[in-house]
Amino acid sequence: MRTAPWGVEERLAELVPTLLDRLDEMTDRMVEILVETEPAYREAMAGGDPQMRATLRRNLEVGVRGLLSDVPAAYHQSHAEGARAVGRLRAAQGIPLEAVLRAYRLGGQITWEALVALSRQGDRHDDGLLLEVAGSLWRTNDRGCSAAAEGYRAEERRRSGLDAVERQRLLDGLLDGRGGDPAFARTAAELLSVPLAGRLAVVVAPVRDEGDEPLDPAAALLKRGIRSAWGTRSQASVGVVGLGTRRLPELLAWLGAVASGPVGVSSVVEGAAAVAGAYRLAETAARTLPDGVARVVTIDDRLPEALLSNSPEILSRLVGETLGRLLELPADEREVLLETLSAFLDADASPTRAADLLYCHRNTVMHRLRRIESVTGRKLTDPRARLLWQLALLGTGHHDAGHRRPVRDSA
Repeated sequence: MRTAPWGVEERLAELVPTLLDRLDEMTDRMVEILVETEPAYREAMAGGDPQMRATLRRNLEVGVRGLLSDVPAAYHQSHAEGARAVGRLRAAQGIPLEAVLRAYRLGGQITWEALVALSRQGDRHDDGLLLEVAGSLWRTNDRGCSAAAEGYRAEERRRSGLDAVERQRLLDGLLDGRGGDPAFARTAAELLSVPLAGRLAVVVAPVRDEGDEPLDPAAALLKRGIRSAWGTRSQASVGVVGLGTRRLPELLAWLGAVASGPVGVSSVVEGAAAVAGAYRLAETAARTLPDGVARVVTIDDRLPEALLSNSPEILSRLVGETLGRLLELPADEREVLLETLSAFLDADASPTRAADLLYCHRNTVMHRLRRIESVTGRKLTDPRARLLWQLALLGTGHHDAGHRRPVRDSA
């Protein structure tokens, strides 16, 4: 920007810091207009994308700082790269390009209006300043629009050129352990559009009936700013999810809203090299859930069950030796005794608290517990017997808090 007789640079040096202080107010105004006028942005905001507002604020900041004459060229280059990244993300989210470009132009308009209002406060009339600055402001805005459109179209080309077979091949490579190869990891991250260098989680949802719809929440997650890649393996939907700064419980809640069957989730891991191990953990977690149960669990939720599921021969012997004749009783009696035993163990071996859990009298619980001792040949007072019972109930699916009766408040 050239220096003008009326001291444009000096006046802008006074105004720009004040505009920067008002960025949150300007961002609120921009969000309000977009939500009111752009259905695609309204839907994305309602979906809880935490990056949307941050991106809008950052673009406004770039426009304001660009008013100064001493902004280095690298700053404008960084702005262009950021705009291209935003364009790619909005294309992946399905927001129309026209809406994206309107959002950029709206940012320029809001910046201009704020500058006009600020420059005319008090007795000053900075018409010369405004004329001098207008060209620079809109050139910065146009560069952002062009870069965003470039990134948007590049993402469209990438998505149309990457077919399902290629996506599955890349996903299989990650699950097989090829994420440790830097070249493969870079290629997979670029083509799958998932940040594989950061915090990741793997999701496994078995498809056990031929008519079941495979789990694929990629679009729903993307509206929340979460990138993921989904495919199939061993009759299960498998997803690699880039968590970024989001917490694992948030992902679990979103998956729980769309899950129609058992879903296993790994612990959080770092980088593509850890995806194969995370897949094994997620697959094991899913395997511990019974068929037909719409539930999302992490491997950390199911560690005892996971240990048992990985040793079927030992599990079979454990159940047979620990519960023995109890499992051979008539169905009605068997289920009552198993429920009583589960409640007794949940209640830290307290018959009184077990009775509260079961909505029955303590003497009834004591009678059932003596029957359990008689049938299994083990003593309630033996800590090892209680441990074996607990493991056996986990292995048979009878000890699951999700299927217990509600607990009555005790006095």
